[in-house]
Amino acid sequence: MIKFRHWILIGYWILIIGICPLFAQDSNKLVALTKQIIEAKTNADSYPYFEELKELYFKENKYNEFAEFLKSLVNKKKALEPIVNYYVGFTRYHQLKYLEEAQNWDEYFSLGNAYRDEITQSLQKSISSLEPLDTLSVYSRLILWKFHRDQQDALTESALSDLMNSILDFALVAKNLMPIKEVAVEFSSYGEKAKARELYRIYADKIVTSQIEEGELSKIASDLYKEGNLDLSENIYDVYIERIQKAYPKEKLLPALIALARDFSYKDQGPKDPLYAEKIFKKIEEIGTKDVFGEELIYLRAFNLEKIKEYLPAKEVYADLVARFPKSAYADEANFKIGIIHTYVSRDIKSGRSYFQELAKKEFVSPQVISSLYQLGLLSQWEEDSVVAKDYYDKLIERAKGDFQETVILAKARLKEIDEAMPIEYNLKTFLDVSLKEEYAMFDMAKLDLRASPYRVNKNEGVKITATAYTAESGCMQIELEYLWSGDLGGAKPASTESSFSTQYPHSGTKVLNLVAG
Repeated sequence: MIKFRHWILIGYWILIIGICPLFAQDSNKLVALTKQIIEAKTNADSYPYFEELKELYFKENKYNEFAEFLKSLVNKKKALEPIVNYYVGFTRYHQLKYLEEAQNWDEYFSLGNAYRDEITQSLQKSISSLEPLDTLSVYSRLILWKFHRDQQDALTESALSDLMNSILDFALVAKNLMPIKEVAVEFSSYGEKAKARELYRIYADKIVTSQIEEGELSKIASDLYKEGNLDLSENIYDVYIERIQKAYPKEKLLPALIALARDFSYKDQGPKDPLYAEKIFKKIEEIGTKDVFGEELIYLRAFNLEKIKEYLPAKEVYADLVARFPKSAYADEANFKIGIIHTYVSRDIKSGRSYFQELAKKEFVSPQVISSLYQLGLLSQWEEDSVVAKDYYDKLIERAKGDFQETVILAKARLKEIDEAMPIEYNLKTFLDVSLKEEYAMFDMAKLDLRASPYRVNKNEGVKITATAYTAESGCMQIELEYLWSGDLGGAKPASTESSFSTQYPHSGTKVLNLVAG
């Protein structure tokens, strides 16, 4: 448990080889797609074939070849000109991106301006010749805005306004919702968060007011979750949950909600929203009472609450875990965390000490037994009861039997302080004072965020510890903070100017890191 406190390519011959596969391996597909485009009854019917053509050329980065092929289609069917103009602009836009990534500066600087002119001219022609509510008209404006935004030129704002007006008009009547979502995604990636939220809301409203069945609604929300689009995913899941609460019997409803809570709960990798997970956990409890929570699910909920700094509710759930499953593999960890929360969150040394003492009495030596002995010694030492503190540290070293060396090293450092009549190490003493003395009760833990990445690490695996302080506005003055690190630092010795550091732990256990920032 992390605990903290705030104080104040390539040669020409290869290019030739690269061209061959498109016309050898894919020539039949190319011919077939061209025939389908020419024979399509409407331009809209040909859109999927253009997309397949695009993939055919783009996979080999054949942008020039695709642009020339597109232009040849107009000679075969004049009505294709608006679509061709869009795809030419689209192609040149991505070609410039590719040249930048590949660092092909010869072509980039010699032909870049010509490509830029082709982007703006082709897309403007496409917009002028298409109906305003045509999907390609929206996509043309999207590429045009991204182009001007990338160039950071004077047309960026007008292009943004044109795009927003276009997509809002489109959303009023469109049955195809994908352009709304795709423009929202681009807005979000470019930092236009307010516009993205507005489009996501429209997209979600259209989905939830449609006649989509629960299964399809869940799939849409799940796909958005996997994409990392959590806000939109949660909006749709809210409607899905509301529907299944009315339609599903309890025995089918609860497993569905439990699966969702698991998905959104805290994890080191992948999408997560612990706050939303707790919202679902509460709903599960309302529908099925606490009895529906098994050992693993109780632990998951407690851990999830801990990660969103809801320490007091986390303490209660950990206590419920131990009460219902006293022989749980999580019991020692749960009791240790309860002791830590009592001591350093609630400033209740007496209650915290009682949990550490119970763990210290256990015959089987777990990491939490050793850590509890250290906490007992530390609290006694801080209270200036050196005899009791020394006894706890000695017991820790004896019971560790050569294991848990990180904690043993800490205990030996404290024993040296006692033997030499020295005060507790400054950073650690400051942390204990700020955490335990009532005179410092006004200091706000919420203003300091401490994170480990990953949170759960294997032995000797690298982990990065990062602190983020949320300070008040200070006008034109720059705030310089001092970071006083102590506790299980894994051998690292971060300076007081460092808000982050990397370390590793050769032994298992729950590591307690202390930080005072001011």
